[in-house]
Amino acid sequence: MEEIGGYIGLDTYMMPMLHENATVALNSASSCLAYLIRAKNIKKIALPKFMCASAKTVCDRENIITRFYSVGMDFIPEDLCLEEDEWIYVVNYYGQLGNSILALLVKKYTSIIIDNVQAYYQMPLPGVDTIYTCRKFFGVTDGAFLYTDTLLNRDLPQDESYNRMGFILGRYERTASEFYKEYKANNDMLIMEPVKKMSKLTYNLLHGIDYMFVKNRRTENFKYLYNTLKDINKLELKIPEGAFMYPLYIENGAEIRKKLCGEKIYIPLLWDDVFDICLPSETEYIMAMDILPLPTDQRYTVQVMQYIVSKIKEYIR
Repeated sequence: MEEIGGYIGLDTYMMPMLHENATVALNSASSCLAYLIRAKNIKKIALPKFMCASAKTVCDRENIITRFYSVGMDFIPEDLCLEEDEWIYVVNYYGQLGNSILALLVKKYTSIIIDNVQAYYQMPLPGVDTIYTCRKFFGVTDGAFLYTDTLLNRDLPQDESYNRMGFILGRYERTASEFYKEYKANNDMLIMEPVKKMSKLTYNLLHGIDYMFVKNRRTENFKYLYNTLKDINKLELKIPEGAFMYPLYIENGAEIRKKLCGEKIYIPLLWDDVFDICLPSETEYIMAMDILPLPTDQRYTVQVMQYIVSKIKEYIR
């Protein structure tokens, strides 16, 4: 018998959840990859240079043979000849690889995993192993969805999130800088966590989100940045629905990032692990350094986008 009475805790939310029909709901994208490796008995995998070290960390922990491949400025993988029993891990950067492009890659590489971590609103292709993460789009500390046709034949422990909500709740009432170390520690911790089912808390919070509002706000913000900055952006982009961030690729992007930080406009340096495996002359190194992922998320209006653009143009004159 569960406890009856006492103080009231968090309400149970009942709104429809995007990815309700995913095969499994896990604690992190890293766990999704580990799950696939075990379920499909993967032994070899090709990873893009242009990504964080989390996938390589998972592969090393699972004793998988890995190699790296390059992507172009269109974010499409180079032509690759897969070895026997080798898989390819494809990242959908900023949601720029639409399903028409992904379908061609699936046809070319039958053993393929799609990372839609930056494309939450892009639904998976039928029958294709596809990974999504929640915390890059919503105010949760963990959570991921995996679409696959192969299940692990064992029970998984359930994650718990209550004891790591501090930086989420703190950011709501105070400043991001006060809780950044806690946020970073949570990211690092999730990479090392074992495969677990999504926590009840995260699962509940995801049922309280207005997904259409979030999708429309993110799309609207991206569209404004696209129309305003396309003449200076070295990338040729499409406008994704429910965009993750707007990637602005300009000369001296690293210097502008520092100046924006001084204005309390925080632009992340994504995939700094690239600097450990690429030479400064390589495309991935330069892109990681100079692409400015501008926020487009649901917290902000077009007026905020206008302010960001005004500051960027002030620095590039």
